[in-house]
Amino acid sequence: MPEVVLAVDGVRKSFGGVHAVDGVSVALERGEIRALIGPNGAGKSTFFDILTGQLRADAGAVVFRGERISGLPPHAIWRRGISRTFQITATFGTLTVLENVQVARLSATGRSLELLRSAGHQEVGRSAELLAQVGLLEQADRLAGVLAYGDLKKLELAIALANDPALLLLDEPTAGMAPAERGALMALTAAIARERDLTVLFTEHDMDVVFSTADRVMVLHQGRVIADGTPAAVRADRQVQAVYLGDDL
Repeated sequence: MPEVVLAVDGVRKSFGGVHAVDGVSVALERGEIRALIGPNGAGKSTFFDILTGQLRADAGAVVFRGERISGLPPHAIWRRGISRTFQITATFGTLTVLENVQVARLSATGRSLELLRSAGHQEVGRSAELLAQVGLLEQADRLAGVLAYGDLKKLELAIALANDPALLLLDEPTAGMAPAERGALMALTAAIARERDLTVLFTEHDMDVVFSTADRVMVLHQGRVIADGTPAAVRADRQVQAVYLGDDL
């Protein structure tokens, strides 16, 4: 029987009278790549915030690898093996590409205080391995602030992998990228996930990326799951077409 890495049961989050996440339940298996799609305001980013501890759910439970993590702070969830990228790139522009990954490695191993003194020789080997995986090793000594946008996205991926995650959450990973770059980044991400047997949940507005990358697709609308199945089944779903995809797919 496949291992369930993440089990979410009846999670709810409201802001005033707005039900941003309204009773969402989902189980993600080890090695699965699942897309989470839906209109703007459907609750996707709020759901991610709950999974990573940025927001506390009003109700429901989040269980990661058999442990209830609901209510834990973000750093504790990160160190348990859940990693996330954000819609807006979040790197240290004045640090080198290598140093950005070193910082993440030190955080993941509980050695953040070592950043208060010279950390130049800490985690160099492992950080370089991660950069090689995403194709950035040759740019290790460049400042992150001068990278091309597509390379910044690769750096974010390397940082997200720094805690050796079991679950990778990608929030609009290809936002702002050219169409050809989007496909290449997601192909790279999928290849790394397959190699590591890593579970991935990603949000995305580019349906070509969604349907070419995901094993399964879950659709949120007004905070509720309205469909969850194979890409072909979701593409053909009448309700999904009506609220999101339209008739051209």
